[in-house]
Amino acid sequence: MKHERLSKWEYNIYLLLSLGIHFYSFYEVYLSSREHEDELEQEIGLEISFWGLKKDVADFEWSFWMECAHSRLLWLMLGHMVISEFSGRFLGKHRFWCLMSYGMAACWFVLGTKGLATIFLNAFIFYLIAQIKIPLFTWLSSALMLLMLHNETVEHTQRGWYGTENEFYLLQFTLTVRCLFYTSFCLEYSALQGACYTFPSMLAYVFYYPLFHNGPIIPFNDFSEQMQKQDTEWRNIRYPGLFADVLRFMLWWCLAELMIHLMYMHAMYSHYPVLEEASYWTLGGLALAQVLFFYVKYLVLYGLPALLIQLDGLNSPALPRCVSSMYSFTGIWRCFDVGLHRFLVRYIYIPMGGSQSGTERMLLSTALTFIFVCYWHGNHEYLWYWAALNWIGIITEHGVKKLLSIPFIQERIDHCLSPRTFRLLHAALASVSMALLILTNLVFLGGEHVGKIYWDRLFVHSWPWVPLLVLSCLYCFAQVGIEWSLFLFPEYKYKFPLCARKKSER
Repeated sequence: MKHERLSKWEYNIYLLLSLGIHFYSFYEVYLSSREHEDELEQEIGLEISFWGLKKDVADFEWSFWMECAHSRLLWLMLGHMVISEFSGRFLGKHRFWCLMSYGMAACWFVLGTKGLATIFLNAFIFYLIAQIKIPLFTWLSSALMLLMLHNETVEHTQRGWYGTENEFYLLQFTLTVRCLFYTSFCLEYSALQGACYTFPSMLAYVFYYPLFHNGPIIPFNDFSEQMQKQDTEWRNIRYPGLFADVLRFMLWWCLAELMIHLMYMHAMYSHYPVLEEASYWTLGGLALAQVLFFYVKYLVLYGLPALLIQLDGLNSPALPRCVSSMYSFTGIWRCFDVGLHRFLVRYIYIPMGGSQSGTERMLLSTALTFIFVCYWHGNHEYLWYWAALNWIGIITEHGVKKLLSIPFIQERIDHCLSPRTFRLLHAALASVSMALLILTNLVFLGGEHVGKIYWDRLFVHSWPWVPLLVLSCLYCFAQVGIEWSLFLFPEYKYKFPLCARKKSER
């Protein structure tokens, strides 16, 4: 549809208002964190950090990965970089297998002999399944593997392999991500068998260490083609650019740590009485802080693997886009976890018909996609609420786009609405979409009870003034997001652009 760019002064006003809303609401969260500090420390637990500051450790994922990174994983990632650089310069075509051997050795070092044997055995079983060349068998095997991961007997057995809970959870996370890699290999094998579709090439893909524990996801054929190309075409590292990329990564990490030292949003989400008594500005700030911390967290968790991948000369999926600029359900799925989105579209959505096979097939394809995402994340009850809300949001957006694409309606819009009026109307509707999008993400991050508290307090009990204030704030965010996505950054591909260049670019 037609859009008109904002004038420079309008864009600056919306941008300044958006930043002001963020900082003021974060300040309210900071004040509330100081006010309830003793209560949260007693009920949830806060950790004494540097300079006597207390740190919110209620986000299990961040605490877990930071502890693992400090103990072993960061050094193993750096070891991969050294081995990759050495083998690329001196071993040539053997680099592919050198990286596979390093990945297996690193797996043995952190997960032990039994963990390595489990991942190797699963790879062998899936390779045998791939020989059947029936995608349904692959999906049934993937579902069975995910089901076994959460079986009480299997969990009890695997816990007995390790001395700490973190080692067990590292195996669980690794196997969950490896499941997608097994699935990708099998489905690519079913579609087309080539010389690179061998068991050793599958092991090289499965044990590629930057992607090993937490992703991001790269399909097998993309990985294999790029890796084979790098065997014959090497690149020079631009060290000033590498330093700039590492500095950017460190700034993301420092920002994440600063947020959980100044704002105890995860602890508050775990202690419902604080949420039920907080002011409206504090509630809004907690919501923004929660989703923005999730964004920064994955800039860090995906940032280091993405940097190593690009140092290896491969194309990594783009890093997540800032959630404050996302104003549609479709957009956030495309631009947050790009690797997972490509996996879902390539192996579930399109094979089941997608949007090109009619409305019924589109509804079915989208539903099956979210069912798999929910199942892969652990099949918890709150995930079903989150998946259902996202499914409704996406099909609603698809329905509106289909309605607006009808020639008669397009003609009426062109005749009755100027580009500027259409832009204002789009931003108003986008503010509603953003409100629902943030609400669904709060269900994902905090559970259905947190989502219910927000719905009741912001949209039911405080009608109509607080909802209007919320939508007014989100209207500013939407205007900035539309400007970014349509005019300033229309093809968003946020990677590490500086660290390496190919030989052909010299």
